[in-house]
Amino acid sequence: MYGTIAKLNTKQGALEELSKIGNGRRPAGYVGSYVFKSDNDPDELWLVAIFEDKATYMANANSPEQDKEFRSLMRFLKTEPDWHDGEIAFENKAD
Repeated sequence: MYGTIAKLNTKQGALEELSKIGNGRRPAGYVGSYVFKSDNDPDELWLVAIFEDKATYMANANSPEQDKEFRSLMRFLKTEPDWHDGEIAFENKAD
């Protein structure tokens, strides 16, 4: 599996609107995503997005649909996200 972790610095009060972006869109290879809200700063979010493999991740990243979604996202951010892409080395989840 492959994906990204991104730090998002949101504009104050943007959380509800951000939660609507991309809701329901499931590109090929998409496994899931999570968004964490920092305890220390309510305007700091951490996004984790997971894809089946690097090829499907990159196909989505380079798609017009993702570009449109990213432009919608930027309206609610103070700065560009801090992206960290990579292969998922292992997982540990409950049964």
